[in-house]
Amino acid sequence: MLFRLPDAKSVVDNPDAQALKDLAAEMPNAKPTRYGNLNVQTEVVNRSKGSTFIVTDEPDGQNQAITRDEGERWAEAQDEYIAEQEMVIVDGYIGNDPEFRVAARLYIEAANANIAGMQQQLYFSPEDEELEPELTVIYTPNLKAEGYPDDRLIAVDLEQGVTRVLNSDYFGESKKGGLRMWNKLVYDRGGIPLHAGCKIIPTERGKRVGLIVGLSGTGKTTTTFTRQNGSLPVQDDFVAWMPDGRVYATENGCFAKTFGLNPEDEPTIYGAVTQPDSYLENVSQHGDEVDFYDTNYTSNGRATFPFSVIEAASADEIDEAHFLLILNKNENIVPAVAKLEGPQAAAFFMLGETTGTSAGGADEAGKFLRVPGTNPFFPMPHDLQGNRFLELLAEHPLEVYVMNTGRVGGPEDDERSRKVRIKHSSAIVKGIAEGTIGWERDPDFGYLVASAVPGIDELEILQPHRLYSEQRREDEYRALVERFKAERVEFLQKFPSLSEEIISAVA
Repeated sequence: MLFRLPDAKSVVDNPDAQALKDLAAEMPNAKPTRYGNLNVQTEVVNRSKGSTFIVTDEPDGQNQAITRDEGERWAEAQDEYIAEQEMVIVDGYIGNDPEFRVAARLYIEAANANIAGMQQQLYFSPEDEELEPELTVIYTPNLKAEGYPDDRLIAVDLEQGVTRVLNSDYFGESKKGGLRMWNKLVYDRGGIPLHAGCKIIPTERGKRVGLIVGLSGTGKTTTTFTRQNGSLPVQDDFVAWMPDGRVYATENGCFAKTFGLNPEDEPTIYGAVTQPDSYLENVSQHGDEVDFYDTNYTSNGRATFPFSVIEAASADEIDEAHFLLILNKNENIVPAVAKLEGPQAAAFFMLGETTGTSAGGADEAGKFLRVPGTNPFFPMPHDLQGNRFLELLAEHPLEVYVMNTGRVGGPEDDERSRKVRIKHSSAIVKGIAEGTIGWERDPDFGYLVASAVPGIDELEILQPHRLYSEQRREDEYRALVERFKAERVEFLQKFPSLSEEIISAVA
């Protein structure tokens, strides 16, 4: 459905990257850094889940909703506001394959030009061609939506392909505004949208394509960019897995968390973030020096950069995926890696277990969560995700794993616990790609746990029952096993149309 943009006082139509950077540099909350890029301190420091609503007269019971009349009321209010503003248009594609790309548009106040610059880095360029957007985000960071949580509203009209954002200056609402609507397009075309990174790993048995599914802040970007055998990232945040088995990319850049970023552990991301073409958001800064470890303002510091500033693989190289990792940032009895089989893979995909991070706001940070598909942006009932995943897995088998990026044996302040470090996760990904991991059946959960991983000597993180046994905590371990089994079944039973195969896989 074609959508006509509301008229503005003036419009800057698709400026180039330098013009957007110049506009952003005029913002009073934008600071230049010694790397030649800009760092913007925003009022809103994470996504506003509680202020996000689907515009529909038939709510699905899962997503928050407002009526079409209410959506139209706020659309008119936003249009009236825009009539007095200078606006910026940024056009591009979500995806780069000519047969699958989706034309998208951002229409935002020029007073927040950093968001336009950041979004331009993530869209694939339309070059000189005219495009008619299928998805549109209309963004007024300085217009309040009184009566909504924090006077903020993200109104998602899936039928019209329009998301309206009011009173948030956090870039994530632009990025996810388009991708949330794209989720529905993928599902309607027979595929499944995966909140996932993608990488290509060279091995002796050929190139292996891995997908890394994970909630924001659980290590998705780190795992995607960590190098194994000279591996290269293809995508950081969303891919489509389609009925023919093909995997399609969505973005031409990355929106990375910056907390704890250093050149030793994450050299590729660090180098990309500390150069002139990147944009920083909410990174601590003193003078022109940035501090990726200071979280006094927020622990959700971010940066965007285009893939052109790093060595990356082309999305054209992906014909199929070979393995999929479900990241689970945990701190008890989930092993550093577990191999899943059949419906069990769909069950753990639906469970989406992890500890929440600052990316989801204060309500989620530090709390144990279950987010189906670890995809909080799927705008329809989650039953559809689980069933579609099971269908595609049957038609196009690939290896599926749970990978714990947190701890085993307790939280950080428990000296008995063991940290799953980046080097451990990297060795696991390398072992999966090369097929060099030894496996044995876990008697409690039925999945396969690693008996040997090249490069890892700590069996306790691979087989948590060993750690609990060595520490004479068998009763604690047994209680956790029973609790997890019961809670997992109870959680999956909440989804009325979910396949019984999936539920019984964790019983």
